[in-house]
Amino acid sequence: MFKNRMEAGSQLAKELLPYKHKSLVVLAIPRGGLPVAAIVANTLNAPLDIVLTKKIGHPFQKEYAIGAVGLDDTFFLDTVTIPQEYIDAETTRIRKILKARHERYHKHRPPGNLKNKTVIIVDDGIATGNTLLATIAMVKKQCPAKIIVAIPVAPSSGIQLLKTNPNIDKVICLLTPINFRAVGQFYEDFPQVSDEEAIQWLEQANTSREIKPNTKRHI
Repeated sequence: MFKNRMEAGSQLAKELLPYKHKSLVVLAIPRGGLPVAAIVANTLNAPLDIVLTKKIGHPFQKEYAIGAVGLDDTFFLDTVTIPQEYIDAETTRIRKILKARHERYHKHRPPGNLKNKTVIIVDDGIATGNTLLATIAMVKKQCPAKIIVAIPVAPSSGIQLLKTNPNIDKVICLLTPINFRAVGQFYEDFPQVSDEEAIQWLEQANTSREIKPNTKRHI
């Protein structure tokens, strides 16, 4: 059990210290992953960026990911048999959301270059791992030297799925509980993170590399 996302980030950062070097980039999955990743990036003295992707949900079960959309790419799981009309409509809709998020988070700055970098992808936890696999497939196309996935909590089935993926060099997970039902189950304080809070974490990490969160914020 973690007190909050910041504590989870501190614990993850300790496990990631061997990867501290100049060619390191930490990528957060917005929005809940940003407080965790900001602590990791600060500890490792690494730049922080975000992974701008969003899952495509199954037409009859929106929480089940059948793939993901990025600003310039899409990825689908091999077992997907969904009408093309649905995929086209969802891709268009999601890409509009991502473009708006890109402008808010990057303020017209291009994302960082990942080529030949060690990339640590951080979230506050995963449920199935399907969405993360889609995201990693798109990150892989940018030719990083290594891809490391670092998460505080996930079910053992999700971790096994990640470990068998050839695009991932290392998976670090602090908790793999048997009675997993949801990520928030393993945090004492697990509120939603707003875009404004997420952007603040991102900007603060890259401006000063010193995270001094306001203790009054419930992040």
